[in-house]
Amino acid sequence: MSEIRTQDAEETRDVGRRLGGTLLPGDIVALTGPLGAGKTVFAQGVAESLGVDEPVTSPTFTLICEYEGIMPFYHMDLYRLDTPDEFAWLGVEEMLNGNGVSLLEWSEKAGEELPDRAIHVGIELSYDGGRIITIIRSDGEAA
Repeated sequence: MSEIRTQDAEETRDVGRRLGGTLLPGDIVALTGPLGAGKTVFAQGVAESLGVDEPVTSPTFTLICEYEGIMPFYHMDLYRLDTPDEFAWLGVEEMLNGNGVSLLEWSEKAGEELPDRAIHVGIELSYDGGRIITIIRSDGEAA
């Protein structure tokens, strides 16, 4: 587990870039945190590290956006889901087990449907207006 403090959006994006640079095909990043914590900013950093050239925005209403880079980047926003079954019904099995990276905002909504190998990233607001980012790999190692 590692804990990183950031003071602005660019630092949060940079942490995403650094994690993204370590990701391999089939990796899953499970993001959690309150509204406004910086989940999408973090996702933008991951996307940049994967060579995505187009703007990355939160797919709150479309649920899933696919981007092309050095490998596919699947950006999912589960905020509007009510149950883990709804996540399973999205038919994301191929994305989660394919040749790209999947990043899920509001990943806690996937419940038991989230694969155990996911890298868990929690983003919390700190008292000073910054962010506290905690990264836990499935093997318990710091990212």
